[in-house]
Amino acid sequence: MLCLRQTGNLKHYKAACYSTLVPSDEVTVNYRYGLPVVTLMLPSRKERCQFTVKPMLTTVGTFLQDIQKEDKGIQRAEVFTTDGSKIPATALMEVLLMNDFKLVINNTTYSVQVPVKEKWSREHATEAEDIKSLVHRLFIALHLEDHQLRRERELLQKLDHLREQLVPLEQMKAKIATSADAKTNRLLWTGLALLSTQGGALAWLTWWVYSWDIMEPVTYFITYGSALAFYAYFVLTKQDYVYPDVKDRQFLHYFYRKSRSQHFDVEQYNKLKEALAEVEESLRRLHQPLHLQLPIQEINDKD
Repeated sequence: MLCLRQTGNLKHYKAACYSTLVPSDEVTVNYRYGLPVVTLMLPSRKERCQFTVKPMLTTVGTFLQDIQKEDKGIQRAEVFTTDGSKIPATALMEVLLMNDFKLVINNTTYSVQVPVKEKWSREHATEAEDIKSLVHRLFIALHLEDHQLRRERELLQKLDHLREQLVPLEQMKAKIATSADAKTNRLLWTGLALLSTQGGALAWLTWWVYSWDIMEPVTYFITYGSALAFYAYFVLTKQDYVYPDVKDRQFLHYFYRKSRSQHFDVEQYNKLKEALAEVEESLRRLHQPLHLQLPIQEINDKD
């Protein structure tokens, strides 16, 4: 082979200079059952070997490694384009088989011609993908009802199982919540009684025992002490002293303390409630018209 053309890569240039060009019939590409089959002569074993390639999965590097595994005497295996540019090992065989190429094994260069059939199938690849998508949609449409029935049956069984687990926990929770609510209400009424007692005591000391001149500093420090107590509550809880929030906080305190004494697993109860909500949401979505392929009812705004 005469070296009259220099490529952009010096390595490619050397490969072209010292390799022997072999006719294209030594390496052939044919199609069998829709897959390309590369047939070539192994230099050491002196026998023809066929390699079936999956174009969209096999890379050029994997293809060359398979050739070297078949013939241990192959020290060098590379692929070049017809103009001498090296094709990287990470390229897919689908890209390689789009055009003719050169296969270099040791010091021999094989000129490989890709059949026209592959070029024709590439032009109709989009049409084939559309057909696959249509078949997939038809399959879903024919089997959608059976799938939804199986899915609904599974969800209903899971729903019944979760409800059975929650029945004893719900009964125990109701008892604990009733007890905690009663204690919280007693605490609120106790606070009202103490404030009423404090107001009555201050009035009695002001008008019957002492005078306002004496009780004024006392009421001032009582007010200051109350403000200090509210601020301490904010520092400890990071919440404002709002009566509904204080009531809820005290209720939870009594509820968790009672739960520990009654061996009520709050974490397990919350997990079951979350799982139950997820199953109910799945059933609701399964029954929507879009999932059942039913016409959507129009929503008429009332005047």
